[in-house]
Amino acid sequence: MISGEQLIGAQQRRGTVGEFRAFSPVRDAVLEPAFGGGDAADVEQACSLAQAAFDPFRRNLPELRARLLETIAEGLLALGDVLIERAHLESALPLARLQGERLRTVNQLRLFAQNLRDGHWSAATLDAALPGRQPPRPDLRSQKIALGPVAVFGASNFPLAFSVAGGDTASALAAGCPVIAKAHPAHPGTSELVGRVIQQSVRELGLPEGVFSLLHDSDTRLGLALVTHPVIQAVGFTGSRRGGLALQAAAQARPQPIPVYAEMSAINPVFLLPAALQARGEAIAQGFADSLTLGVGQFCTNPGLLVAIDGPELQGFVEAAAALLATKPAGTMLTPGIRAAYDAGAARVREQSGVSTPAEGSAQLCLTDASTFIANPLLHEEVFGPGALLVTCRDRAELLALAESLEGQLTATLQLDEADADLARALLPVLERKAGRILANGFPTGVEVCHAMVHGGPFPASSSALHTSVGSMAIERFLRPVCYQDLPDWLLPPALQNANPLGLWRRLEGKPHPA
Repeated sequence: MISGEQLIGAQQRRGTVGEFRAFSPVRDAVLEPAFGGGDAADVEQACSLAQAAFDPFRRNLPELRARLLETIAEGLLALGDVLIERAHLESALPLARLQGERLRTVNQLRLFAQNLRDGHWSAATLDAALPGRQPPRPDLRSQKIALGPVAVFGASNFPLAFSVAGGDTASALAAGCPVIAKAHPAHPGTSELVGRVIQQSVRELGLPEGVFSLLHDSDTRLGLALVTHPVIQAVGFTGSRRGGLALQAAAQARPQPIPVYAEMSAINPVFLLPAALQARGEAIAQGFADSLTLGVGQFCTNPGLLVAIDGPELQGFVEAAAALLATKPAGTMLTPGIRAAYDAGAARVREQSGVSTPAEGSAQLCLTDASTFIANPLLHEEVFGPGALLVTCRDRAELLALAESLEGQLTATLQLDEADADLARALLPVLERKAGRILANGFPTGVEVCHAMVHGGPFPASSSALHTSVGSMAIERFLRPVCYQDLPDWLLPPALQNANPLGLWRRLEGKPHPA
């Protein structure tokens, strides 16, 4: 079923630039088949097909795009164990975790189908002409339309939910944007299986073949060619800060710059407030140890930084957390490269002046003080894996100063009790400026797919603090507003016609309809 071919529109074509194979960390061996790397001609053909597909696809009724998303969802389920087993071999992620991730991927697709049908995404707005006003007001109507063909890059740590049919692809297709997906070289077989489902779904519904293509290579060459191609109008990326910034630089250097929606780097601070530590320090330590080591720490929302005011209750927490981490078994990481990068990053943290290491082994917990942390930029960097740094503060003022020193984050967490209310109220405005999601009495691993979710944040957590890559609001990345002035009703898009033939939610004279 896996051929090692690229999927360019309706075609299957083997890349001609070298070849590579997936490496299985489970078997410690390469997997068959070999994949051929794509070239400039493959990018050109995929982009040409996407450009030809764009207007017909975006102008289709939202219902047809909803059916496409649902057909893809059903196709992923129909793959059964074949998909889960290949993803396990390529990623070493547990079978149960991958089954849950497939369900999340399916639910994302269905969420955007629901979103298309309720119509809020289009922001259809009608302001009638006021000919008797001085000066007269013309008839003005607006809606959001698709931005253009989108390049999507698969993530290493989520071979399903943030990959070929993941949230970036689902939201782009929902918006009416053709997608050219660049498969992650760590899981090309999984990507091909998923890509074939999308290709077949496009075919079944009679959509233009350029709605979807899948390209392969083992380095950055093809990705840069995609981002700089004039047909591509936006990019979805989940990965390292270095990778995201490289794509952003290439996109901004184009004659026509385009947005790169990159989710990149975060250490996701957890603030351990005094009353909470005193009341339930051991329970918090258990939750932290479980969250830090979940998936061998390979989550972008991993709790990589703990912050607390020094005191006896904190010492008890450190001892409990260190003891719990010592019991955690070593896990297999996604790739040898990720393992090597984690080992090097964890060692750099340990070697910094003013840093001690209460727990070292399958998971690492280091300890330092606020002045050392604030003064050392290296301690602010993400170490992707099961490692965290606990920073002790002398008092409330130093804790607030540390919060101000943080870079942008995907999440910030408050472990608090009612007696911590004053400190929590002082922290909240700072955290609102620093993070895209703020939690109380939980841990940040686990990102719900729903309407209210925000998975993004100020730089470097993401390249655009205005958007989210998870949840129904993710569609907004791939839409732009268009205003229509005095167009006859028969020429208007259906969402803006007087009769509202699609039955969509709209805003009439500033009031929602239906209310």
